[in-house]
Amino acid sequence: MELDLYLSIFTLMFVALGLNLLAVKTKIPYTVLLVIAGSCLVPISQIETLSFITQFQLTPELLFFIFLPVLIFESAYNMKIRTIRENKFIISLLAIVGLLISTFFIGYIGHWVFGLMGFDIPVLVTLLFGAIISATDPVAVLALFKEYGAPKRLTLIFEGESLFNDGTSFALFLILITVIQDGFHGFETISAGLLSFSVMIFGGLLFGLFMGFLFSKLIQWVKGHEHLEITLTLLVAHFTFLLAEVISEKWHINGYEIHISSIIATLVASLVVGNYGRFKMSAGVEKYMSKFWGYFAFIANSLVFMLMGLLFVRLSVSLHIAILPILAIVAVVIVARAVSIYISVGIANQIKSEKNIPQNWQHLLSWGSLRGSIAVIMVLLIPDDLTLAKWHYDFSIKDFIIAITVASIYFSLLIKATTIGAVIRFLKIDVLMPYEKLGYYKSKALIYHDLMEKINELEKGHQISPQQYDTFTNDYLNRYRQVKNQFQEEKIDNSHTVENILRLYTLGIQKRELKRMFQYDEIDEVIYKKNLLILETQTERVEQDAPELGSLNSYVSSKASYFFNQIKLQKHKPEDLYLYYRAQYALINKVLDEMDTLKESSLMEIFDNTHAFDNVLSIYKYLKERAGEQMKTELQKNKGSVDQLNQQAAEILLHTAQHDTLKELHSHKIITSKLYVLLRTELGD
Repeated sequence: MELDLYLSIFTLMFVALGLNLLAVKTKIPYTVLLVIAGSCLVPISQIETLSFITQFQLTPELLFFIFLPVLIFESAYNMKIRTIRENKFIISLLAIVGLLISTFFIGYIGHWVFGLMGFDIPVLVTLLFGAIISATDPVAVLALFKEYGAPKRLTLIFEGESLFNDGTSFALFLILITVIQDGFHGFETISAGLLSFSVMIFGGLLFGLFMGFLFSKLIQWVKGHEHLEITLTLLVAHFTFLLAEVISEKWHINGYEIHISSIIATLVASLVVGNYGRFKMSAGVEKYMSKFWGYFAFIANSLVFMLMGLLFVRLSVSLHIAILPILAIVAVVIVARAVSIYISVGIANQIKSEKNIPQNWQHLLSWGSLRGSIAVIMVLLIPDDLTLAKWHYDFSIKDFIIAITVASIYFSLLIKATTIGAVIRFLKIDVLMPYEKLGYYKSKALIYHDLMEKINELEKGHQISPQQYDTFTNDYLNRYRQVKNQFQEEKIDNSHTVENILRLYTLGIQKRELKRMFQYDEIDEVIYKKNLLILETQTERVEQDAPELGSLNSYVSSKASYFFNQIKLQKHKPEDLYLYYRAQYALINKVLDEMDTLKESSLMEIFDNTHAFDNVLSIYKYLKERAGEQMKTELQKNKGSVDQLNQQAAEILLHTAQHDTLKELHSHKIITSKLYVLLRTELGD
């Protein structure tokens, strides 16, 4: 019944809501609770009045065409191409070379292990299982990485690998299915497989680029129509995915079927929209997008993992595989992951094209590999009648692979996911940087300091008794002193570390102001991107405590000065350089204003090192002077065009101020909605 189906969907969503709250309370990974709950719902559904719970079931089509594009888009949209480019070699090695190593290790070692136990499982079957289980799922791991403070680069590498190896794994899976169905014919099969694999990956890449830029342009054309912009982002994920599948089914060149990876295509299109198309969106839409897609991903993940649990219970009941061989193949999968990581990272570290990956990071990459939705999709897509001449068992190849896939997924979720936090702590990956340690102690001290002031206000307002005042004051005073003592025992280089914290604070001010300027059309997209790139690069280098940034003075005097390094814009107009310096001048002014305000605020509890504060302040004053000089130089060179630009900028600014004032009057109920509409029409808003 349709009513039971809808009731099932909303009941599962309600259960997921409760599990999310439970995950927060118990610190158990959310996805683990979802799978367990899904497994428990099967016996519950045996009660007649609750039989509707299992009406909504996981199918390959539902996973493949509905949920998977959503999950890919949400992850890829928020990834920065610049950071992927900086780590492209290690991500490529892990997603392609590492996956192939894992697949073939599982295929041949798994075949050998099964043989030792009396199971004559063909190599092609274990290879197929290897392709399925070698793809990693980042959902639960990334949440834990963020919670336990894993380094940003490590998180990016893992997320990049997980996204790209989905496409690699699926391409290999399709090739192996074809080989099993058509038979292995030596070199001919190998060469055809390599060609098909390459076409899938590179075809998906090119098609994804085309779709990403196409939809970015469409978003630009409808800018200002918020509903259309949001609809286009919804379409880009599913439309790219579906069109890639249509191409794979319909296109032939000289009798050769063209298969392109729908996963790679959707991933690349999503990256393009997230890194190029987002700058074409209206300010309100761009700000809303992360929450919008985050919500959809939350719903998709919740339903996928819960339905996974329902599916596992049903599929595993009738299997006739002994527990020992299953445990043995799970162990092979664990070893295969470790081998693929250490070999791939070892190659990357030897070539030294990117920063080395520390050994403790390699250990975490090896252990923190969960399996999830993509493995389930592939195992469900195996044809029911898939068989081999050497297959002589009562159960089918699909049933066999389902059994060992279920075991591997359960192990990764119930054992690996629940121990990642402990592994991170054991490997000391969560160790704080000096500026983070200082921020930790000083932030706690600031909180206790402000709480004591609040207690004074409560006592003066007669909201607490004198006894309560003494109790609260003594408690927080002791905490304040304890934090101060702990900080002194750490013996942190206070001046340098405070300077780093202050750099991050001022860079944050600049990024916020830059975004505001772009949203209100005070600067164009080129100037915004160029400044944002500089600020983000600086933030990352400060967070890493880069040795060449030991002093802001030395940095400003270096050739790499991020404010006054001569930008070289291809085909730029003469006035573009003026606009660049004008934006820099505005950002520096904002920082100086905030630093003046900072002197009077309680935040000076954190920035209490006079030398560090004065050093940063003097540098920004110097930068302001330099920016002003550069603006004057460019103004003299291009007075006519620059005057016109300033006129246009002033008109935009005044129009924005007019709109903001009118909106504020309406929001404070000073004018009615009727007057608001009337004034907005008259003033041309």
